[in-house]
Amino acid sequence: MTGIRPFDARALTMPGDRAAARAFTVRLRSEGRLPAANTAVAIVAYVVAFALVGGIGVALFVLLAVFRSVIGDGAIVLGLIFALPILLGLGALVAALFAVRHGLRMQEDRRWRLAGFARDVGMEYVPALPAPALPGAIFQIGGDRTAYDLLRSSHPRFVEVGNHSYTVSNGKNTTTSRWGYVAVRLDVPLPHIVLDAMGNGVRLGLWQKGQHLSLEGDFDRYFRLYCPTGYERDALYLFTPDVMARFIDNAAALEVEIVDDWMFLFSPTELSTLDPARWAWVFSAISALLDKLEQWGRWRDDRLAAETASLPAAPSGSDPAPAPVAALRPSPEPAASVIPLPAAATAPPPGVAPRGRRLQRRNPWVIVLSIVGGTFALGLLALLVPFLLLFAR
Repeated sequence: MTGIRPFDARALTMPGDRAAARAFTVRLRSEGRLPAANTAVAIVAYVVAFALVGGIGVALFVLLAVFRSVIGDGAIVLGLIFALPILLGLGALVAALFAVRHGLRMQEDRRWRLAGFARDVGMEYVPALPAPALPGAIFQIGGDRTAYDLLRSSHPRFVEVGNHSYTVSNGKNTTTSRWGYVAVRLDVPLPHIVLDAMGNGVRLGLWQKGQHLSLEGDFDRYFRLYCPTGYERDALYLFTPDVMARFIDNAAALEVEIVDDWMFLFSPTELSTLDPARWAWVFSAISALLDKLEQWGRWRDDRLAAETASLPAAPSGSDPAPAPVAALRPSPEPAASVIPLPAAATAPPPGVAPRGRRLQRRNPWVIVLSIVGGTFALGLLALLVPFLLLFAR
């Protein structure tokens, strides 16, 4: 990517260094960049479980020794019967301890390698970010939302590659979902547009009918485009044939969402990994799309200017209304001799009118009720058909 150093993935495949990886994790925690590991509770639980299983074993063997004179030779058989599950329990605890230690070392090695890769390509590594304040669809779902293994760059524009996880509870069951994502900061806010990839088996949401826009060529074979009603012409302006070709060639396996002044590429699998080939693909996709984002910066929403002009003027002496964040950009002071142009002749300000900022979602309960109602109607019809045939005779 322009502004990022040449692709160098040696840090992802170089021989491991356990001491360096451990020291790096300790430094991240000391700097507050990685949440402190809550090992005290885990250690206490492990010690209690080990003591409980071992204590039961000791108690049983003491009882067998006390009553050995009564039981006789059967004490040896009973001892073997009791010893087997106890030994299995202790073995399982020891195996769990080694598995946890191995998992922690793998995480430490992963952070160390990704940080080295980020350094070599001129990016910043962020190990974890709880509840990321991003407007994309996956960042608004579930609980325990956490972005992790983030790589960031600020040139030529802000780009972030990472993974995101969240949990969804359904009664007694809790499911953890994981996504990979690329976040790209745009020059201006744009209408809410979603490109639903046809071949990856996932969807970002259920959108109301009438928001689907069919585009020319082979684009509909790869993506299903949704835009707010009334913004079809704007979507055609943004997705010119050359832009559509870039998305088909480089992002056909990804969900795409444009919301506010962000563009997101979502993958149902992690994108920030230790696989050099996956990073090469991610970098090439980002580079190909960045080349086409310059023209998007010239888009303006005529509806926003009309709505702004129709607002009542602020009372004299009152504080002016705060400007949108996206519009707060430095501009040169106008010369005193410049005569202001009429409002109709000035370019609309950056921003999106309210009805274009978010797609309208379909109500899932309506879909469920429609399915239930259709099933009930078919069942009723199946019951009535025999009677109708009988009376027809």
